[in-house]
Amino acid sequence: MGTIVEQIQGIPLNHYLIFCSVIFAIGVIGVLIRRNVIIIMMSIELMLNSVNLLLAAFSAYHGDASGQVFVFFIMALAAAEVAVGLAIVIMVYRNTKSIDIDSLNKLRW
Repeated sequence: MGTIVEQIQGIPLNHYLIFCSVIFAIGVIGVLIRRNVIIIMMSIELMLNSVNLLLAAFSAYHGDASGQVFVFFIMALAAAEVAVGLAIVIMVYRNTKSIDIDSLNKLRW
């Protein structure tokens, strides 16, 4: 068993590109099609995680740690997004008794 870098470099970079592109596309489709706020937030997380995986793969292939630093900042951003998004979902549910995006029109003046 080799190090993590040797294991990552054993898989061609094209496979990471294809896999991350598919995951990102699934996330985009989830954001565009679904009307449930929780599903939309999960789709955004899916897109962020696909970018994280790709940054880590590129970082390992090039032997540079800057991609891993970006992954750390993206994870911090995702944690903040979840905290704020969950607070918004709770407030919307308290006001409309639904987490459907279309019910947000009821919150207008």
